[in-house]
Amino acid sequence: MVEYLSTQWCEKAGEALRKGLDPETMKFITTSVTYTYNNCSDGGTKFFYMKCLNGIVEEAQVGSGEGPAAEFQIIGNYELFAQLSQGIISSHKALMSGRLKVKGNMVKALKLASLADRINKTLSAIDTKY
Repeated sequence: MVEYLSTQWCEKAGEALRKGLDPETMKFITTSVTYTYNNCSDGGTKFFYMKCLNGIVEEAQVGSGEGPAAEFQIIGNYELFAQLSQGIISSHKALMSGRLKVKGNMVKALKLASLADRINKTLSAIDTKY
């Protein structure tokens, strides 16, 4: 079991995403996204950054603060992201309820919304302590 958003979790997440989501499933997308987690257990902000090239997850990193600049930034509370990563709530529901904020090209973001749930389903298979 690994701690959510730890370096070990990030390594497992990158590996799981590369193995579990082939380029076709990822629609051969080239993009980057920074998930910004507010109100973490330590009271601070953390991030999970992911970069895809032609549908392959090339880079994944975690850290404190808002994270690297990316094509998309998705902002929400830690508890909501934990629920998303466990597959308890869908990305669409979280976004439509206003609990997630997205910065970036909204037209492209809506086209890629189905990928978010595939990513979260893959992440939910990691034995994680939230």
